[in-house]
Amino acid sequence: MRFITALAYAALLLAGAGMYAETAGAEEKLLSERGDVAIEEQSKVDFFRPERDSDPIPRNFQKQPPLIPHSVKGYNITQNFNKCMDCHSKERAEETGARLVAKSHYLDRDDKKLKNISPRRYFCMQCHVPQFDARPLVENTYKPAAQRGE
Repeated sequence: MRFITALAYAALLLAGAGMYAETAGAEEKLLSERGDVAIEEQSKVDFFRPERDSDPIPRNFQKQPPLIPHSVKGYNITQNFNKCMDCHSKERAEETGARLVAKSHYLDRDDKKLKNISPRRYFCMQCHVPQFDARPLVENTYKPAAQRGE
């Protein structure tokens, strides 16, 4: 019986703390990175426009996967089809002028050469990201590392 009473008391304390948290939060005004613009208003503007096709984008640090210098809108990558490989495959890269997929993408976990791109490297946008013309949310003073032989 004491256990049930203690449990009920604990539940009352937690419920009271929850009510206190709600009232304490109501007094504070949360500041947004958007400023005073409502989400509904800001979402009407297309803030994230893909960059137009451009030259390769310089890397900011060693071993950084190359950034995608073109729009990928409508690109389809499924288990059976990879739109990126239409231009970046061994067979098409020279013809299309696209950067060839790195040799490392044709190796399995045991470093054995594969005829086609490795399944672990197949979904390109897990590592490679397109660039967007977006206004930074906060000031950024980041400076890229010195490029060493890239």
